[in-house]
Amino acid sequence: MRSTTWRLDQRVRVSGGDVATGVFGEGPPVVLVHGTPAWSYLWRDVVPLLAERFAVHVWDLLGFGDSRADPGIAPSIARQARTLAELVEHWGLDSPGLVGHDIGGGTVIRAHLVERVPASHLALLDAAVIGPWNTPFTEHMQRHEQAYRTMPQHVFADIIAPRLRTAAHRMSDASAAAYLAPWAGPDGQQRWVDQVAAISFEDTREAVAGLHRITAPTLVLWGEHDEWLAPAVGDRLAAAISGARRATVAGAGHFVAEDNPQDTAAELIRFFERDR
Repeated sequence: MRSTTWRLDQRVRVSGGDVATGVFGEGPPVVLVHGTPAWSYLWRDVVPLLAERFAVHVWDLLGFGDSRADPGIAPSIARQARTLAELVEHWGLDSPGLVGHDIGGGTVIRAHLVERVPASHLALLDAAVIGPWNTPFTEHMQRHEQAYRTMPQHVFADIIAPRLRTAAHRMSDASAAAYLAPWAGPDGQQRWVDQVAAISFEDTREAVAGLHRITAPTLVLWGEHDEWLAPAVGDRLAAAISGARRATVAGAGHFVAEDNPQDTAAELIRFFERDR
């Protein structure tokens, strides 16, 4: 039976706020970076499989899950990349494997190429790196930010709930409720709009220009049925990174680790162990 409970019990103070974190297992270090509009709950069924072989470091992006950005701090990809760099230093990691999903992929690439975070491996899952990658829904919210901030909470909830479900090829009611929980109520509504307003391809443009400089072994992993970022986007990303390996997770949508955590974990384990 799939787990529907998840919480990170550690807190780390960084320059932009307070980050919820957790470390699981022992072995070579791996850092998992989720995307939007998810939180570390995305990794709940992947972590136990990876933790059999690796020390798995997990965190909620600033403004997501149980992490809180300080007042005036925009939860942009640039800020998340800086936060990742601070966490890697806090954890004392020399050259971890970095795994990024969705804007977590953009965060990982920016952290590696702009913030100079060393990495033994890079794994990019349905990653928002090569732009433009905003969906029409995100662009609409950015154009009409105030309308979304001020609309009645029940109307806002009725809009985002079905939208979130399209991120997965299949999603149980319990899982959908868990993904939506951090966005509930007036505070959650503002946090959702905060992160949408802060997302910009400009934060990945500099990193994209440096993709040819990547020398770490790289895996580009995509859900077979991704409706948010088409598999062809993954093909372009893999082609832009010398020696990158391209793989597909069967039966999975954009939330690849939600739809098929077993094969997602298996691909990551195979990648890390083959190139170690």
